[in-house]
Amino acid sequence: MRIAVVSDTHAHVENARAAVRVLEQLDVELVLHCGDIGSTSIIPLFADWPTHYVFGNVDYGESELRQAIEQAGHTCHERFGSLELEGRRIAFLHSDDGRLFQETVSADEWDLVCYGHTHVAAQEKIGKTLVLNPGALYRATPHSFAVVELPSLTTDHIEV
Repeated sequence: MRIAVVSDTHAHVENARAAVRVLEQLDVELVLHCGDIGSTSIIPLFADWPTHYVFGNVDYGESELRQAIEQAGHTCHERFGSLELEGRRIAFLHSDDGRLFQETVSADEWDLVCYGHTHVAAQEKIGKTLVLNPGALYRATPHSFAVVELPSLTTDHIEV
């Protein structure tokens, strides 16, 4: 199973649309959005995949975003999301709450923790946990997202 991890779209439709065009070629089955969605106009762009969202620090109007996510048939996890896919426990959050982020990363209960906020693509192994930032689709050079192969946790950062 291949999942895409995106973050920090900040309502920038053109950059998100460019990422979606690439995703359409990558045989991705599910998308995680790690916050700073920025606008309800981002949500329909991910209509082709089951998409799971968390809120970030610039997601003002959470009730409007939540409603748009639910109307699109996607899932809103508020500020912290978790899934089990292909036998892997996955957590995702924006990471602007440093305490929650550190608790999640150091809990040693997750196989994969995905986060945004820093606008910098990164990955590191902390204990048994792969900690992954896909980069950002706005205010980053380059714009990027990540694709994770499950259950192997093989990752690729994709520049858009």
